[in-house]
Amino acid sequence: MKAILKISLVSLISSGLTFMFFISFYSPEKLDPKAEPVPVVPINFSSSYNAINSAPTDFVLAANKSIGAVVHIKNTANGSSDNYLDYFFGEDRRARVGTGSGVIVSPDGYVLTNNHVIENATKLEVTTNDNKRYQATLIATDPTTDIAVLKIDTDKPLPYLYFADSNQTKIGEWVLAIGNPFNLNSTVTAGIISAKSRDLNARDSKSQSYIQTDAAVNMGNSGGALVNTSGELIGINTAITSMSGGFEGYSFAIPSNIARKVFEDLVEFGSVKKGLIGIFGTPVTPDLVDSENLSLLEGVYIREVQKGMGAEKAGLKEEDIITKIDDIQIKTFSDLTGYIESKHPGDRVTVEYYRKGEAKTAVVTLEVINQVRFMQMTIENFTAEEKKERNLDYGLRVLESGAYMYEISPNSVLLRVNEQPLNTIDDLRKFDRNNIQNLEYLSPNGEKERISFRRR
Repeated sequence: MKAILKISLVSLISSGLTFMFFISFYSPEKLDPKAEPVPVVPINFSSSYNAINSAPTDFVLAANKSIGAVVHIKNTANGSSDNYLDYFFGEDRRARVGTGSGVIVSPDGYVLTNNHVIENATKLEVTTNDNKRYQATLIATDPTTDIAVLKIDTDKPLPYLYFADSNQTKIGEWVLAIGNPFNLNSTVTAGIISAKSRDLNARDSKSQSYIQTDAAVNMGNSGGALVNTSGELIGINTAITSMSGGFEGYSFAIPSNIARKVFEDLVEFGSVKKGLIGIFGTPVTPDLVDSENLSLLEGVYIREVQKGMGAEKAGLKEEDIITKIDDIQIKTFSDLTGYIESKHPGDRVTVEYYRKGEAKTAVVTLEVINQVRFMQMTIENFTAEEKKERNLDYGLRVLESGAYMYEISPNSVLLRVNEQPLNTIDDLRKFDRNNIQNLEYLSPNGEKERISFRRR
């Protein structure tokens, strides 16, 4: 045993002496006098553990708060019947059934959804997340913003969602889309806000200002909720862009500020009361910068100021460039319309603009122009002064024209319906929409045109 200990001790001493000899005599310089010294790099560094939150985003709270307020909507509508198909299939095909989603926004049963979800409905059935069914009453719709309001009657308070301020949402923020795609009830998908103030069709004369997300949305999601991670309503899911008909990475929601304002108007008045600045404008583009020799690269360029409206009263003029409204940056025309559509007639907004390179500020009172939807067109009254300037005894201005009446372009003058001259938009309310025989109008270039409808 002592011999083993001696041998071990001698081995340890020998190893130690060898290591010390190597440390003392070895260096690159001694092997090669011309060798560069090994650089010494300090290992201390500054860290910022608080700069990035590595904790994963938790969607459970938002989903649990929201899912009970999202409903399934079944729309039974009358469709046209084809006798040959009825004979071939041996059934009556006139009843058509569509489905979509909706959001309960008050404990007494008001439901917000898309107009296209309930369009032409003869019967509306709402199923809540706990599988209770209700017959719903249609309160009112606004096809322009694609918003509709339903009401279900219940003997107890319902779960509902609070409206959040959609102006405070940020690009890159996490969101959840909740709805009923393909009749898969209470489906939750997650994504981020990809863009804001998105206009899907700049040529349709509609004021669109969608929130764009990459949360998966498919057929049946329309009218459902887009919520933030606190479970608050920031949008109504409405549309997708797709080559296949299914989700391809882009979905669009009506911002909650617009949806809330339209909801309040529809419940209180039965129609939307728009507060308008009173301008016709266009976004600043590189081509416009070159043609007009502009000094700004972003904003809304005023082409015309409407007489008697708030913009004219506040001193705005043609060729002014609007850059901000109430601290909201205005880079595109949909930035402007999206914000204004969330306001009411009589509201005052602070407008920052540039005139010939000089920054100016004005307070503009939003005013209402009474409008009406007629055969998918948006129609408004002319003022007495405008009629005099156009040498019109009667007629109404066409602001927007839908796909059904594509022949009548915006800025046309609708003169007669069924041979009866039109003086105000109230004249349109007396016509039966199913018994329109002919229309007479002036095109924007002043040519008188006529459209006749054949009835079966």
